[in-house]
Amino acid sequence: MARGHRETGTPGRAARRARHCPPHNHTHQRPVEPPVGFVSVVVPVSVPSVPGWSFSLYPSAGEGGGCFVSLRQPERSYVARGRAKDPQRAATEAGKRAGRRLRRYCAANGLNRLGTLTYRGEGCHSPQQVRADIGAFFRGLRSGLSGEALAYVWVPEWHKTDHGLHVHFAVGQYVPRGLIDAAWGRGFVHIKLLGDLGVGTGVLGEARRAAGYLSKYVSKTFTGPSAGVPGLHRYDVAQGFQPESIRLHGRSPDHVIGQASELLGMAPARRWSSAGVVGWAAPPAIWAQWGG
Repeated sequence: MARGHRETGTPGRAARRARHCPPHNHTHQRPVEPPVGFVSVVVPVSVPSVPGWSFSLYPSAGEGGGCFVSLRQPERSYVARGRAKDPQRAATEAGKRAGRRLRRYCAANGLNRLGTLTYRGEGCHSPQQVRADIGAFFRGLRSGLSGEALAYVWVPEWHKTDHGLHVHFAVGQYVPRGLIDAAWGRGFVHIKLLGDLGVGTGVLGEARRAAGYLSKYVSKTFTGPSAGVPGLHRYDVAQGFQPESIRLHGRSPDHVIGQASELLGMAPARRWSSAGVVGWAAPPAIWAQWGG
């Protein structure tokens, strides 16, 4: 279960209240461009009885997104992997979706320590071997931390030179450098706390910055040498820490964002709407972010 933040001014787990809050008036900031990794709509699981806005809020991550849902839903057909009409565009959109999920995971779990694991010698050129080694690495960390659960995310990246793969990862708690070195044991380690982002930036903001770095690496996995290898995840996370979501419904963007703000106890720090995008062809969409 995702863990909320306890720092001041950071949205934690949603209050145990009814999901349909009354409209709440807030003074919102000027709409901004969506962050890297944002993908337009949240598709509802069922057709609503009346048209309106559907919004998925992730309280522990401090963000949410949604779209306008009409009574008439477009017909959708399954497209097998690799059969998209525009493979490049499909890969780009898939990378954005992965980046969005990664950002929410990092934010919800406060993953603000960013590290890199590199192989010594000629490196490692096997994606399967890297995954086996990373599994052993995180098992070693957990063992060294008395077996306690550890939220983490990792992303592979190919070296620009012919040195094979290295791995970027993020964790949300202090881990002794000696333990990291011993758990890896295959080369070199670099890790740092993203704590230099300016006055007032807390764990949530630091974790979002870490997710921004990792999302860039994730996007490369959809077009790099490992893109066509079946059965390989683009990135991986510790299980049991996925952020929970709350589905909100309302008659307007302000209505659903007002409900979300009521639950989180603050107005959003950032908002975006497709209404400001020229030539937007998808259903009207919105996104908002709180805290950080």
